[in-house]
Amino acid sequence: MTAKDTDTIGFYAREAETYASRGREPAVIQLDQFLAYLPAGASILELGCGGGQDSRYMLDRGYDVHPTDGTPELAAEATKRLNHPVGVLLFENIDAQAQYHGIFANACLLHVPRAALPAIIGKIHTALKPSGTFYASYKAGEAEGRDRFDRFYNYPSEQWLRELYTQFGWSKIEITELTGSGYDNEPTNWLHVTATK
Repeated sequence: MTAKDTDTIGFYAREAETYASRGREPAVIQLDQFLAYLPAGASILELGCGGGQDSRYMLDRGYDVHPTDGTPELAAEATKRLNHPVGVLLFENIDAQAQYHGIFANACLLHVPRAALPAIIGKIHTALKPSGTFYASYKAGEAEGRDRFDRFYNYPSEQWLRELYTQFGWSKIEITELTGSGYDNEPTNWLHVTATK
């Protein structure tokens, strides 16, 4: 099953400049917690980098960051803002093996259909070096659906995510739930998952 939702990609393609330039601050709390697991200068793959704010934060701290986005238009906007190359990468095309100390996926894997997510998590596990760290965040819920922008979301529960991640033999899985918002400015329960290989 494909992990790509055409309507969701279409939204980000149309809104790329607005989305990338909206002035979102980096996810400092999550970034600092993620980076604390990694050695100095660690190699990091960022998935779904959007406007590049989180990659900028990591680059400025001396990490070897490889930002990517699945929408070419967003990757181009992030490249301009970062003055650093941003790759175009769909989740299903991740093919690295033991290459990265860390993989950071803030508010992007939440667009993957539930049936396709196990294969993606497996690819991420494979792409990490031994003892590597993987961070991702999801909008919590009980059933898949779309928001008012017609973007697709998997809306998992904590239990569903934990059962999914457990299939891949992570040495440690931590899940925290925090309230916040997003591009739609709607109140949102976020699930933050940090897994260690």
